[in-house]
Amino acid sequence: MEYVRLGKTGLQVSRICLGTMTYGSPAWRDWVLPEAASRPIIKRALEMGINFFDTADMYSLGVSEEVLGRAIRDHAQRKDVVIATKVFWPTGDGPNDRGLSRKHIMDSIDASLRRLGTDYVDLYYIHRWDYETPIEETMATLDDLVRMGKVRYLGASSMHAWQLMKALGLADRYGWSRIVVMQNHYNLIHREDEREMMPLCREEGIGVVPWSPLARGFLAGNRKRGERGVTTRDASDQMAHDYYFQDTDFEILERVVESAEEEGVKPAQIALAWLLHQPGVTAPVIGASNTSQLDDAVEALKISLPREKRARLEELYLPRPVLEYE
Repeated sequence: MEYVRLGKTGLQVSRICLGTMTYGSPAWRDWVLPEAASRPIIKRALEMGINFFDTADMYSLGVSEEVLGRAIRDHAQRKDVVIATKVFWPTGDGPNDRGLSRKHIMDSIDASLRRLGTDYVDLYYIHRWDYETPIEETMATLDDLVRMGKVRYLGASSMHAWQLMKALGLADRYGWSRIVVMQNHYNLIHREDEREMMPLCREEGIGVVPWSPLARGFLAGNRKRGERGVTTRDASDQMAHDYYFQDTDFEILERVVESAEEEGVKPAQIALAWLLHQPGVTAPVIGASNTSQLDDAVEALKISLPREKRARLEELYLPRPVLEYE
């Protein structure tokens, strides 16, 4: 396993981050694995040297955190892993069970710590920008969590570059803890963050941990035009069909498949290798539903894609609406 600094912090993380949205309760999404099927994948990740694990309080409404916490306690020492979780999306029906208010953040971190079975998280993300709460309130509260020892580092996910810069400016002005990592939507068929967010992160020393590096499975190479149901997730994941499945997406996918055949690897590995070659990318967040997918992701670290091969994968891309900012 390769390890790299998270942005300009001193924290060392594996170049593959295991995302755990897939683990928890099938009652939340029918493609989610129950705990018995999830644990072997988490155990395998630890055996392979992955030390970076990503979850959120809204994944399976907290069950994902519980599954991850129990697996870490059974198969690793807490000091050897980097656990990230998130706050923003609704976790209940009450008016304060969502967003980035001081109340919701304070309640949410304590609930996440209980579910994870730990007294701190290494990385705490604001899962989205809250247009109803002043960012000053949010950043001051996050700084308090760091000072209290409940959180070690701060992160953000899927927002406009001006919003991240505003948060950074406030932290610098008041001496608050800075956001050190951006988890953004970035893959071969959604590259809008190359305009502003990626350059900003490089300039400010912000680590980049992309979510959906395989476009919700689209870049695995098994999706077909006009068809659904190739996998359980493909059959029921309406969001994936809303995000992707444009004609240009399939044309790019064809390039990915061609490149994979040339290299003697799988399309998903080519898509990951491309992402790992992008300047500023720290560690893609991989969602694996079996150990072989995890093995393939780690093997992608060994694939070298020369500039001309990356250019062939990139040249068909067309600008598209930004997804998951609002």
